[in-house]
Amino acid sequence: MKTLFAVASAITLISTPAKADAISDSIARDLPGLMEVYRDFHANPELSFQEVRSAARLAAEARKAGFEVTEKVGKTGVVAVMRNGPGPVVLIRADMDGLPVIEQTGLAYASKARGTSTAGVESGIMHACGHDTHMTAWIEVARLMAANRQMWSGTLVMVGQPAEEVGLGARAMLADGLYTRFPKPNYAIAFHDSGDLAGGVIGTVPGYSFANVDSVDLTVRGLGGHGAYPQTTKDPIVLASAIVTRLQTLVSREMSPFEPSVVTVGSFHAGAKHNIIPDEAQLQLTVRSYGDAHRQRLLDGIARIAKGEGIAAGLPEDRMPTVLVRETHTRATWNTPDFTRKINAVLTQSLGADRVVETTPTMAGEDFGEYGLADSANIQATILWVGARRADDLAKARKDGTVLPSLHSPFFVPEADKVIAAGAQALVISAMALMPKG
Repeated sequence: MKTLFAVASAITLISTPAKADAISDSIARDLPGLMEVYRDFHANPELSFQEVRSAARLAAEARKAGFEVTEKVGKTGVVAVMRNGPGPVVLIRADMDGLPVIEQTGLAYASKARGTSTAGVESGIMHACGHDTHMTAWIEVARLMAANRQMWSGTLVMVGQPAEEVGLGARAMLADGLYTRFPKPNYAIAFHDSGDLAGGVIGTVPGYSFANVDSVDLTVRGLGGHGAYPQTTKDPIVLASAIVTRLQTLVSREMSPFEPSVVTVGSFHAGAKHNIIPDEAQLQLTVRSYGDAHRQRLLDGIARIAKGEGIAAGLPEDRMPTVLVRETHTRATWNTPDFTRKINAVLTQSLGADRVVETTPTMAGEDFGEYGLADSANIQATILWVGARRADDLAKARKDGTVLPSLHSPFFVPEADKVIAAGAQALVISAMALMPKG
């Protein structure tokens, strides 16, 4: 494996604006057909670990391009491998799943699909997070890399990943032998569409890019009774309300202002009638952080506050609030800093400084980080942002404060042609730079 310095030198030599223009021209010719693929993906979304149709389309396109394709990796995942001489192994990933959202965009190709999640909830389904653009760009990357094998040397591993939205897909593929059954990467790259950047603009984030995401269930037990005689009860609603208020101090008074943190109570359920004090209240929290120690301080603080408020309310030990941290924890995504800056440099050189920016981390979650965390000493990884917002809409919003539909909104419509073109362009340029011929 070349050193990072050697790779950086190769990047400077191989990724010229002329080559980028040639790639751009190819994408422009392919774009009408790609938009048909995109509209098909958009109209036919599938929930996490149910991406059978989407996976079959990715697999068929990769086989047609000449890849060795394996399906049903990590339940519904796709792995496509192209060996093209000596050199490093580069992994390129796209996520496939949609969201349990009823689409309200009014598009002619809007999703009318419905389904039942693994949690047993029936709902509409929508590609409200742009994974349809990710898959379409993945197909174009596979085609271009296969058609231009004379321009690179190494092994390309294309991954179609399930279940990103529930934070389990990358782990499922790794547990199913992604790094043992198939070539293990030296580099892992991907992109996600962004509602904060203008269409086609590429953003890079060295270091932490996405946050740890923990789902926490907090059960507050009391002693129910008649609402007219509160003195005979231990009111769990009052106690739970005190816990909610005190939780706000975890971020404002216990965490450094330089450690981004989020503790949000997203659900509060208790009681069934006006004049009955219930026995129990149920809270659901989302907790966001970056480092492992930082995460643990937040989780420990939630448990401490819950117990402390229980003691203050005079609850017996066997009625103390209980805190359950769900196992579906999504770990923070760490973009290898030097590697990310090198990718930024090559994209800037190839596409121009007006197309590439260094942007800020988000407290959203993304399980792409698992590919680097699986062997952080030997795998350098980065996930790019690709702008999905119409430039005029973004400029207007910044000027007058208009709130635009965000990712996960039933009204979210990306500027899909620019996302697909820029995403494919960025991934092809980066991959070729990492696998220079000779």
